[in-house]
Amino acid sequence: MKELTEITIYSLFAGLTIFIGGLIASAFEKHVKKTIESYILHWTIALGGGILIAAIAFVLTPKGIEIFSIFTFSIIFLSGAIVFFFLDKIIEKKGGLFAQAMAMLLDFIPEAIALGAIFSHNHNLGKLLALFIGLQNIPESFNAYFDLRKNNQSPKKIVILFFMLSFLGVFCAFAGKYFLSEQVEIANAIMLFCAGGILYLIFQDIAPLTKIKKHWEPALGAALGFLIGMIGVKIFG
Repeated sequence: MKELTEITIYSLFAGLTIFIGGLIASAFEKHVKKTIESYILHWTIALGGGILIAAIAFVLTPKGIEIFSIFTFSIIFLSGAIVFFFLDKIIEKKGGLFAQAMAMLLDFIPEAIALGAIFSHNHNLGKLLALFIGLQNIPESFNAYFDLRKNNQSPKKIVILFFMLSFLGVFCAFAGKYFLSEQVEIANAIMLFCAGGILYLIFQDIAPLTKIKKHWEPALGAALGFLIGMIGVKIFG
């Protein structure tokens, strides 16, 4: 029972940050000047990218590299990148509210499944993954809010959508717990798959958006994000 409670709490934390990021973005839109808003947006995008890289380096790949052969982990990792590549193309073609939501959930859903799967074997790793998911969701949802606003979606509709999506992590985590907790290799394969896909997304969608003409400092957000990851590893590792 204690383990189920912990999975619920940590996966709920990881998911609710989607809603929190949306609320922050909504407040920024109302009270912050456009030039400052744009500057902060680039900072948060870089921050999220740094956290994602830390998640890849410290949580999603180490165990898979350890237990799989070079050939196997290479295939799994590259498969993730290729699948995310095609999903990214499909989402871009479809557009609209659903497509934007799915783009935000591309990394969240498989990570949440992995969270539930690994909790039984390594509580600290599960907590660390929850921390990474939660932290990366704030800048991701912050950025997604403004993407949706560009598509003429109302602030109220966006915030409600983010609130509903926040609880998806709990269901995904429990799916991972009940279907994959005894399947260590499958759980680690999912994490490797996620790592490949997320790395593709970082360099395709995230990194290009951090650059502002005649400004170099927003990219420092990536270093800060990675530092947050290192601190998390020090605390929970």
